[in-house]
Amino acid sequence: MAVARIGFVFSIRVATIEARHHVVEGGEPMIDQAFDRVARVIEVMLALAFIFAVLLNFANVVGRYLLGLSLLGADEVQIFIMVAMTFLGAAVVTRRNLHLRMDVLVRFLPAGVRVALRVAEQVLLAALAGFVLTQSYFYARQMWRIGRTSDMAGIPMWIPHASVALGFALILVVALWGLVRMMRRLPEREARP
Repeated sequence: MAVARIGFVFSIRVATIEARHHVVEGGEPMIDQAFDRVARVIEVMLALAFIFAVLLNFANVVGRYLLGLSLLGADEVQIFIMVAMTFLGAAVVTRRNLHLRMDVLVRFLPAGVRVALRVAEQVLLAALAGFVLTQSYFYARQMWRIGRTSDMAGIPMWIPHASVALGFALILVVALWGLVRMMRRLPEREARP
């Protein structure tokens, strides 16, 4: 256990040193720029998926009330799009550090306590994301293995479940990178008078 802990700390320090050497023009490490690009791509894809869901809903309403026809599986597709938007969007929110938090009292705490709370928050976020990732991955794999499809649209059920796993995998990566960045800044804070 101690060897694993030492190895983890060593790997974080190595990643920190490497990240310092891979800084580009804007002063941000290339990893941060890559994360921002991925977040932007996810945002655009989710926006397009949302537009598609709205158009699908509109077509279903028009078909149902004006033509007496209903698009089978339209509701399922809309629900699966919302699931993907929720969990992939959560990864973008985590990257931008825009998630909800109760920080009214934290502002009045000393700087060291605030840093400790931020580190604890990142550790808990990584632990939770890792747990949900493993559970959703195994469930999505089970859906793929048995070949389960949705009742009306016939969509393989591993796809919406995999979007949950992918969202939490991205959250885990962002949380771990946040820890690396915090550990890199700690020596700088300690060096200040």
